Amino acid sequence: MKNSIAIIDLGGQYCHLIGRRLHRLGIHSRIYRPETRAQTLGGHAGIILSGGPQSVYEEGAPKISQEVLQLKVPILGICYGHQLLAQMLGAKVEKGRSEYGPAKLSVASKNSLFTRLPQEQTVWMSHTDTVTELPRGLLTLASTEQCRIAAFGGTAKGYYGVQFHPEVVHTQYGEQILRRFVSSICGLKVREDATDQIKPLVRNIRARVGKKSVFFLVSGGVDSTVAFALCAKALPKKRILGLHVDTGLMRKGETEDLRANLSALGLADRLQIIDKSRLFLAELRGVIDPEEKRKIIGRLFVEVQSDAMRKFQIDEKHWLLGQGTIYPDTIESGGTRGLAAVIKTHHNRCPEIIDLIRKGRVIEPLVEFYKDEVRELGKRLGLSSKLTNGWPFPGPGLAIRCLCSRSRAKAQPAGKALATLIADRNYEGVLLPIKSVGVQGDARTYRRVLALHDRRGLFDYGTLQFISTKACNVLAKTNRVITFVAGNVTSLAAASVKRAELNSERLQLVREADFIVRSRMEENNLTENVWQFPVVLVPISFAGGETIILRPVNSEDGMTADFARLPKGVLRRIAEDIIKLPGVDAVFLDVTSKPPATIEWE
Repeated sequence: MKNSIAIIDLGGQYCHLIGRRLHRLGIHSRIYRPETRAQTLGGHAGIILSGGPQSVYEEGAPKISQEVLQLKVPILGICYGHQLLAQMLGAKVEKGRSEYGPAKLSVASKNSLFTRLPQEQTVWMSHTDTVTELPRGLLTLASTEQCRIAAFGGTAKGYYGVQFHPEVVHTQYGEQILRRFVSSICGLKVREDATDQIKPLVRNIRARVGKKSVFFLVSGGVDSTVAFALCAKALPKKRILGLHVDTGLMRKGETEDLRANLSALGLADRLQIIDKSRLFLAELRGVIDPEEKRKIIGRLFVEVQSDAMRKFQIDEKHWLLGQGTIYPDTIESGGTRGLAAVIKTHHNRCPEIIDLIRKGRVIEPLVEFYKDEVRELGKRLGLSSKLTNGWPFPGPGLAIRCLCSRSRAKAQPAGKALATLIADRNYEGVLLPIKSVGVQGDARTYRRVLALHDRRGLFDYGTLQFISTKACNVLAKTNRVITFVAGNVTSLAAASVKRAELNSERLQLVREADFIVRSRMEENNLTENVWQFPVVLVPISFAGGETIILRPVNSEDGMTADFARLPKGVLRRIAEDIIKLPGVDAVFLDVTSKPPATIEWE
């Protein structure tokens, strides 16, 4: 254990990601709950305190024992962990100005944590509280515009805290900062680890399944297809069976692509396809709340799976349910340890699935993996590049890309401070009467959307990034910013929300818009330049129709993301093609990072 790092899970969205970054450096780690005894933690070379969604001064917020500070073991606090460590050392932590997404860090002191790193660097923030005063013995190591103590150090005892998240890919020198902590401060030898994951995964599947068989839910996306292929590699073909449910919520050509992928692997005969589109649409009719949508879809998948098992005479005592769940699904659904906040309930984490997991009737080969790792596994398994490089598509499908509303509210002016910020940069801005899901300070938000329109007809990504970051930090009611691209819109103030529910007509509209986006990106050889590209239909009306939102993002693992800067000519051509679809009033581009917004709108 002396050659490893202890990670204390304080409920952060990125806790598991810390361990993954250390694994890339060849450093072993183990995740513990906050109440773990100091004696156990003391057996490690260092301790990292994760982020979390709560405030250190609130009753019931996760804490660690004061005895941990007596271990003479280096400690690094991240975000909430930074605040908790500072408070335990006598610092003051208060509610401050929020920061979500990219921020410019200025390093004030060259020390072992920032050795040989630039004095100015980009970091990724997600916090509402800040450390405002440090006691004697602790030094401010770095600051941002809104956070005076963005990093501190007590080098004599090896205590360090960073308000930002070095574990996410969008922190420019995050890996180097973690490398310096585990090597220069904790004294561990860093190495690169390129171990082939397929062999241990196959062994684990065989050990978990034993003499049973696996009945797999295969959506057609990379996660479920890779998980299904892994099970096929581990087990005889007669002991696996895939079920693809046509929910009516799929993209254009999705089922055909799945059949082709499995045919290439010689698994087409192990796939059953059933059409349940009428059932799903009937159950979702009139449902507005995104969480309720997700839970209904998850429940229906379980019911369809149970019916199919009876139809195919599959005895549940001798079969396990297989799923392509990956780690971000579990952490956004509240995590596996009951500490993280629920951002959105993934369909594979609905109550019915959780019950089956407790009963030991589910196998999820990829549950500890991130999207980029799943893509690499798919390549090694021989899956087509179209699948492995394809954009992720959520299990609930177009249901969560087709927003619904019972309201008829109108757009509202932005607040005074925000209105000044926008006007100074020649933009018009309004708050739309619709909400989207976000993640701010490791907690779920459901807030209004700010819409922008450049009065000069220009399209400056740098300015849009600046306004988006400021808007979500200054205006607490906002977690997402969009900007006008095309349509017959004379003034954003004319926007109003119309009543709309999930039906086949609206689904077909967003399906066609999505197909236009994919086709135009393929024609311009840009599909691999974007990590994911949700196309969202929202019931915002300017002339009786609705609005399409384009949400291209770049990410590595889905835990953080930045909006993709598409070539402006391609973006405008996509928007002009979509605006020709009957029922579309306007096309907007989402220019928000994750955090404060999630990648999907619901």
